[in-house]
Amino acid sequence: MNKRLERARLAAAAAVVIAAIAGVWGTSPAQASERVGDVHLAMRSAPGSNMMTGANTATPIGYARFCAEQPADCGNGNGRGGKVALTEANFAQLRRINDEVNAAIQPLTDIEHYGEIEHWTYPQDGYGDCEDYVLLKRRRLIEAGWPAETLLITVVRDHQGDGHSVLTVVSDRGDLVLDNQEAAILLWHETGYRFVKRQAQGFPDRWVSLGDVLAPATVGQN
Repeated sequence: MNKRLERARLAAAAAVVIAAIAGVWGTSPAQASERVGDVHLAMRSAPGSNMMTGANTATPIGYARFCAEQPADCGNGNGRGGKVALTEANFAQLRRINDEVNAAIQPLTDIEHYGEIEHWTYPQDGYGDCEDYVLLKRRRLIEAGWPAETLLITVVRDHQGDGHSVLTVVSDRGDLVLDNQEAAILLWHETGYRFVKRQAQGFPDRWVSLGDVLAPATVGQN
């Protein structure tokens, strides 16, 4: 194909994508174009970028308590897992929900908030720490039709080595990370985090190891 025609074709395709994303996000095309790189990154990611999981491991005490208080939001796995087929449209929805939750919650540790070291719950008063962001993102995505078995609560050690929680989205383009410390949605190996453990796909009340990293005592300090 003539190089001029190829450039024109690519520019037209990009304009269509930006316009579509602007409509989903409720932004102008100019604002959407600043963030369309996130979508292109995810869409060009090579299959096979999913984490390898290990043996069963201990369930975080905060999650166990959350399930005792919110049993309807736990269990009920499909027993087999799965992957989301990532498209421009559903990635845009993922980005929008991630942004909305990050903007809606003010960070506050459990000690400051509840006088407890670890308390996992939905941030109904607009304040919460990392796992509260994760729980709300997971619920919002399930309500939007995302399969629960692809939305996994994950414990990591962040850039400071502290315990932290993120939401992993298992897709055919790799495992994506939704984070309250980072605005962009990144592939897991691009975060710089050390991955400790997460929910087992298809068995959400089980947890599996993601490496040899020592599990943090708490995950609610950021």
